[in-house]
Amino acid sequence: MAFKTLDDIGDIKGKRVLVREDLNVPMDGGAVTDDTRLRAAAPTVAELADKGAIVLVLAHFGRPKGERNPDMSLAQVTVAFRSVLGRDVRFIGDCCGEQAEAAVAQLEPGDIALLENTRFHKGEEKNDPDLAKAMAKLGDLYVNDAFSAAHRAHVSTEALAHLLPAYAGRSMQAELEALEKALGKPEHPVAAVVGGAKVSTKLDVLKHLVARVDHLIIGGGMANTFLAARGVDVGKSLCEHDLKDVAIEILDAAEKAECIVHLPYDVVVAKEFRANPPTRTVNVHEVAADEMILDVGPAAVEALGDALKTCKTLVWNGPLGAFEIAPFDSATVALAKTAAALTKGGSLVSVAGGGDTVAALNHAGVAGDFSFVSTAGGAFLEWMEGRELPGVKALEA
Repeated sequence: MAFKTLDDIGDIKGKRVLVREDLNVPMDGGAVTDDTRLRAAAPTVAELADKGAIVLVLAHFGRPKGERNPDMSLAQVTVAFRSVLGRDVRFIGDCCGEQAEAAVAQLEPGDIALLENTRFHKGEEKNDPDLAKAMAKLGDLYVNDAFSAAHRAHVSTEALAHLLPAYAGRSMQAELEALEKALGKPEHPVAAVVGGAKVSTKLDVLKHLVARVDHLIIGGGMANTFLAARGVDVGKSLCEHDLKDVAIEILDAAEKAECIVHLPYDVVVAKEFRANPPTRTVNVHEVAADEMILDVGPAAVEALGDALKTCKTLVWNGPLGAFEIAPFDSATVALAKTAAALTKGGSLVSVAGGGDTVAALNHAGVAGDFSFVSTAGGAFLEWMEGRELPGVKALEA
């Protein structure tokens, strides 16, 4: 897709720029516990301020459902955002209306202001055109820098792009360029790792990928459903037995598309799901009736690593096993380290996304070695499903 970036704006000194960021950060006792999203927002906000723009940051926080709720006020994020930016950030108690307009009128070129939670207005999530017009009155230009909210057609993510000249911020730009390399126009062979607990949550992803990738690596609890569909007795393992027919359909579609589906042939099993229980590594056909599959075995992981060595592009969403509990993190860590090494060596473009995936790559200590790691959850998953994202579509030039 073609979209305009900050490079296309030109002289913006004194222009009011509405910048949609994702500042929905975790907090505990009034303190931000993870400033990843604040740091992702910083480059765009700082660049616009340095060019003399009046930067007006739009964001949501929590789910206030159109009601003012002090516990979900963005005022409490202001101090942390100041710290990340290393410069002053003012707070304005609304994102539209006379109070906001008066406060914005007091700002000077280079000033930064964080506006109050967009979801305090009922019209935000309904993409209400009247609210969009009221919000647009505050700005001369619009920048969307929140890919993680781009799957929502809300006023601050979609409607504003039709009322003001619209651009992608640096974070959004990086995300879209990475995704284009991963599945838009990737260099083949392409591998996709799809893990997670249930096939039902990623049916559309799997159906979309089999026609676009050369290797589909299925892990996590969802692999058990595919194994069961192939006649493997998976014991007490998490398994959606009612989706066996769907699993067979996906496997048949992959065969027609000449996509190789990789399922584990050796697995790590235990009788209890807890940290460091007695475990066995067995062939998938040797799982006992009272055992559950909790990770991919070392032989299968080595084979997966060999498959990645033949690939040019990797898309990753979801862990291979129950990585949160040792020792069932071993397969995810091992394959992540292989992918990171190939990326550092220049032979692989690696793009990963989704909350569990980011946590797993951080746990493996390799998140910084991947080509791109998206912190987006729902938006990343919908992109992997091949869906059109409203916030992205609205930016098309």
